Amino acid sequence: MLKNKGSMRGGGGTSGGSGARYGLNTGDFNTKSLKSSVTLERSPTYASKKRSENASTSAPKGKDPKLALHSTPEEISDTESEETDLSGSEGDDSSWISWFCGLKGNEFFCEIDEDYIHDEFNLCGLSGQVPYYDYALDMILDNDALSGDIDSEEQNEMVESAAELLYGLIHLRYILTSKGLNAMLEKYKRVDFGRCPRVCCGGQPCLPASQSDIPRQGTVKIYCPKCEDLYYPRSKYQINIDGAYFGTTFPHLFLMTYPTVKPPKPVQTYVPRVYGFKLHQSAR
Repeated sequence: MLKNKGSMRGGGGTSGGSGARYGLNTGDFNTKSLKSSVTLERSPTYASKKRSENASTSAPKGKDPKLALHSTPEEISDTESEETDLSGSEGDDSSWISWFCGLKGNEFFCEIDEDYIHDEFNLCGLSGQVPYYDYALDMILDNDALSGDIDSEEQNEMVESAAELLYGLIHLRYILTSKGLNAMLEKYKRVDFGRCPRVCCGGQPCLPASQSDIPRQGTVKIYCPKCEDLYYPRSKYQINIDGAYFGTTFPHLFLMTYPTVKPPKPVQTYVPRVYGFKLHQSAR
């Protein structure tokens, strides 16, 4: 699912070169646990071909934030979150970060400022959580310095999965900064995170959230600031994204930072009826 420079795919020699360098063993890394959200079209080989075929394709026109936030439920398409496919619109010369965030299903991610990633203080503690950390970091920053050490297809796939994990963990921290919150605000205005499926919320735009800050403990959910409840994303591509890439803090800090976007509590509630008569509490 990750973008490679040409040298990252080069070489088909024996495995173990990079593992020995960083004290890692190919067998120690559970690829499946990190690639739970990886689909065929996210694989580097497929994605590279996809971008080449669609290099001349223009990106979809952006939605008017004001119109998006105030649209009526009848005007909301049921497949709104699944119809955005930005893969290929950036062309082959785009950065890895832009390419990754443009993949279908990655609409919840914002583009992290590279200066933030270059600051080692912001990455404190992540090297112990991410296998092939140095290789993954170089891939994210489009640095080919260590690419020559990858000498097998299996190791290359591990680095690709590690890069996704590393970007997600950095993303969790970045969206809690002022720049990150502002980037997510723009996506919220465009309703990139989807709308609340609850009828009485009237299509309220939602925010990404999680029930855990620990990787592989749960998938991402969407939080409705109106009814204050969690729901599963509509898109089949987003439903498998690790919730730890967004965390438990983000939606609430976001609403505290931008109180003007917080909607009023819903005044309408659903009343169960039988032949037009309200059900008594004892019958519910």
